[in-house]
This record gives sequence, C-alpha cells and structure tokens, in this order.
Amino acid sequence: MIGTSPETLSLYICTLVAGLIFLCVFLKLRVKKATAKAAVVKSMISVCFILSWVVLQHMHPSAFASLLGGGLLFGLLGDIWLDLKFCYREDSDFFTRMGFLSFGIGHVFYMAAVVAGSVGGFKPLSILPALGVAVVAALAVFFGEKMMKLKYGKYKIISTVYGGVLFLMTAFALFAGLFAGAAQNKHLIVMAIGGALFIVSDLILSGTYFGQGKNRPVDIITNHVAYYVAQFVIAASVLFSAAL
Repeated sequence: MIGTSPETLSLYICTLVAGLIFLCVFLKLRVKKATAKAAVVKSMISVCFILSWVVLQHMHPSAFASLLGGGLLFGLLGDIWLDLKFCYREDSDFFTRMGFLSFGIGHVFYMAAVVAGSVGGFKPLSILPALGVAVVAALAVFFGEKMMKLKYGKYKIISTVYGGVLFLMTAFALFAGLFAGAAQNKHLIVMAIGGALFIVSDLILSGTYFGQGKNRPVDIITNHVAYYVAQFVIAASVLFSAAL
C-alpha cells in the first residue's frame, strides 16, 4: 500500500462500501427469486469492483493493473450472463455457456497479469506445478461427478475445462509469486488468495447448478459472498504492486 494517497484510499473505500450495500440488496432480492431486477443490482456490484480497480490503477498504473482490469471486465460480463439464464429460461443454455466463456477469458487475463506483474522477472518453471494442480483439478471434475453428487450432463466438458483453468490461474499466481520471491510479489500472493475464494464460490455454484437441494438461501448467500470478495481481493492486489 506504500505510495497510495489518502484521497485514493478514501475513494477506494467508497467503492467497497457501495459494493457491500449493493450486495446486501442483491442477496435480499435473489434469495426470494431470480429476477431481472436482481440481475441489474448484481451488475452494480460488479461495477463497484471495477471502479475499485479504476481508482487503484490510477495510483499504480502498470501492465499488471491493465490486464487485471480485463479480467474484472469479463467477470462483469459473466455475472450478467449467468443471472440472465434465470430470467430467460428458454435461452438458459446459451447464457450458461456464455458465462463459462466470459469467466474463462477473464482467468486468461489474470494469468497474463501474473506474467506481466512478476517483480524480478517471471520464472517459467513456476508454470509446471501450476499445470499439475490444474490437471488434477480437471480430472477431479471429470471423474468425481458421482462422488460430489453432481450431474453435469451436457456441461461436463466445459465444466472440466473451466475447472482446470480456474485452478490453473490460482496456482499460477501463487507459484509465480513464490518462485519470483514472495516478499517482492505480495500482489501475486493476494491474487492467489482471491483465486482461492473464487474456487470456493464455484464449488458452491456447482452444487446449485448441477446438484440436488443445493439452491437453498445459505447456498445462494455463501456463493455470492465468496465470489464478490474474491473479485474485490483480486482488484486489491494493485494496492500491493507499488514495486512495478
């Protein structure tokens, strides 16, 4: 956070507070029923985490921050697509696939940010353990359907690929930061924490989409809280990138 002015921090805190307010309103609406109104409020939470990034990257502009913004933007698009599937059920297949695609592209942006933002130079060897984690995760999704009491149906392949990409992004940020030096790459470690929260959110969401009896209020609340905290944490990694 070194080099961040009080004014910037104040604006940043305002985006966090606004995001929290919109999240509370959204959860109140969404727990009752998935509606277009809830989708609009949900998009406003995404606007808030993008605004938080805008404020921070203005103070710490870099290729890392710019690429991070691309990931957040595709996160906003994914939010919209996935909520529209509940509003227009006749097109739910299209919106679900667009949601997977948008979030997947967002994770690619995040990984590009990791490469661009490695202080001391990106260490190519860091991708090997990350790939190992991704492969294990993808295999767990593909073969663990019954054990997790899920039924992916026609979404099995895209769920497998997406699961691998999500775990790859998280592990990639962690190992890249560790290999390049954790002390100088705190922003990458923060990204990895955000990715871990993303994984928690998507595990809950998998039960909601592909399981039985997992669309309870507690599932809806924990899924969205974990997801939005993840995106705000990822945006907050810019705070720790002053060395760039």
